Amino acid sequence: MDVKRSRRLALTTAAVAALGAGALTIATANQAQAEDGCEVEYKVVSSWGSGFQANVAVTAAEPIDGWEITWDFPAGTTVSSAWNVDWNQSGTGFSGADVGWNAQIGSGQTREVFGFIGSGSTAAPQGIAVNGDLCDGQSEPTGGPTDPTATPTVDPPGEPVTIMPLGDSITGSPGCWRGNLWDLLDQAGHEVDFVGSLSQACNPAGSDPDHEGHGGFLVTQSVNNGSVRGWLEQHTPDVLMMHFATNDVWSAIPPSQILAAYTQIVADLRELNPDAVILVAQIIPLHPDPSFGCTDCPQRAIDFNATIPGWAAGLTTAESPIVVVDQWTGFDPAVDTYDGVHPDEDGYVKLAANWFEALDPILS
Repeated sequence: MDVKRSRRLALTTAAVAALGAGALTIATANQAQAEDGCEVEYKVVSSWGSGFQANVAVTAAEPIDGWEITWDFPAGTTVSSAWNVDWNQSGTGFSGADVGWNAQIGSGQTREVFGFIGSGSTAAPQGIAVNGDLCDGQSEPTGGPTDPTATPTVDPPGEPVTIMPLGDSITGSPGCWRGNLWDLLDQAGHEVDFVGSLSQACNPAGSDPDHEGHGGFLVTQSVNNGSVRGWLEQHTPDVLMMHFATNDVWSAIPPSQILAAYTQIVADLRELNPDAVILVAQIIPLHPDPSFGCTDCPQRAIDFNATIPGWAAGLTTAESPIVVVDQWTGFDPAVDTYDGVHPDEDGYVKLAANWFEALDPILS
């Protein structure tokens, strides 16, 4: 279906198992650097099978010059990486301090001070304190009462949600995880319509064949030459699923240039559909045969994937959230590809399952 419209995928709650914006707002008393207290917001901005991403923001009643935030995670929750913070974790105890340039928070100002990638429970931590003073009192998360069973809804109901699979040969040629994903969505009762200028049938029979998976294409070139803009204009989706960087990584394009292309795609899509939801994959591992001449590719893929969560956190909005989908973890090139690069039937199953886990709560 070729449609150009803006249809809001409304986030009804802070369901952390969804793409969600789960926020914990806590007022602090006797703040060392903010005498009249402040508020701390702990927000899970995306969640996937193997982990989650959270951001932390502080609202200051009085000026703050230097902060340290501490809390206790639920058992088994750990931080693997973080940005804009000097952090440490021992057991369930976590501490994070400013890194100089983000030390100051003005009176009445809300500042997102840092973000991190974690694994384990997405439940809010306990005992949150700022500069040694324990926060007290909790309010409802931003966006309404907490309801762990609630999920995003589609408005208006009854219309198929248009989804564009965008990428290179991992998505097309044949990229038949699309058939597996369509089958999962169909079995779950979701009414969806894959869109794109290409059409390529995949099992099972009857699955939607449309997509924008262009074998051999680089996302940087495809943005610079206007191709992606044209595809988005022709088939403006409600949901964009993007696994589009493998050839750029192979070509040793710096991550900053790839992310600049991603940023332009987000800007173009939001111009066409301000309420679009964007799912961005951390790409599958690259382990080509040495004869292919890309011995650095495995590490390049790791390095690029590490930059995606921070990029997404800086651009995500309530109206048009960006969800990071981990297609890396658990993907074994020896089993899940036929050449160390392109997924085989086993790989299709894993890719589809990860996309479905992200899409299901959005479409429910």
